[in-house]
Amino acid sequence: MRFDELLEGARQGLEVVIPASWGQGRASFGGVVAALTYEVMASKVAPGRAVRALQVSFVGPVEPGVPAVFEVELLREGKAASQVTGRIVQNGEPRLVCLASFGGDRESAVQVAPLEGPKAKPIDECPELPYIKGVTPEFTQHIEMRWAFGNMPFSGKGGREMGGWMQFRETPDAMSDAHIIALADAWPPAILPHLKGPAPASSLSWNLEIVHPRPVVAPGDWLLYRATVDQAGSGYGHTHAGIWTASGELIALSRQAVTVFG
Repeated sequence: MRFDELLEGARQGLEVVIPASWGQGRASFGGVVAALTYEVMASKVAPGRAVRALQVSFVGPVEPGVPAVFEVELLREGKAASQVTGRIVQNGEPRLVCLASFGGDRESAVQVAPLEGPKAKPIDECPELPYIKGVTPEFTQHIEMRWAFGNMPFSGKGGREMGGWMQFRETPDAMSDAHIIALADAWPPAILPHLKGPAPASSLSWNLEIVHPRPVVAPGDWLLYRATVDQAGSGYGHTHAGIWTASGELIALSRQAVTVFG
């Protein structure tokens, strides 16, 4: 099932069954469940208010093949900003909790251009993270990633940076904020190159800020992702990342707290 079909299901109702092809271990891919929750939350907000910040807590695994019920509450809608909460519930239990801040443009004397994105090798010179059934996460059959920064997971080579180019394998009809949210969570935790062998790891919490006005991203455009490890120890890691267009325009900023069992 294409990502656009999942989005359409979220728009039409408050329950979606995520197929196993979007899985990540025993859970559904975090970027997809966050994007679907955002899509439902956005439908409750006044027109003209873009999502500025998204705070996601992965309470438990959102299971593939099990109906995911979305519960959304508009907490406040002010003159320019809206605050919304969203939850995914399965089998009567919360599996994801999200707080989103939406805001319309304001007049301001403050104008600071974002820093340019990092330089990266051309896409065709970067090795691909292939989809290998039973080895790489199931959702990688839908999202293509090309390594440009750092070392591969479980290589034992360490390092503080990881990332590269990314896009949907099946070109979407358009590149909405929901598509950006899904792609922004596709890369594995940047602490995994420190491990010498496979071990479970997952996001505990995720904060994503999207820049608006957002640079134009056409369907099929490659985006660049680079994550940096701030600190890791005692089974947890803390990272921050940026997402840019191929021409170096900033799209989003990400911060994650991750758990690792190895």
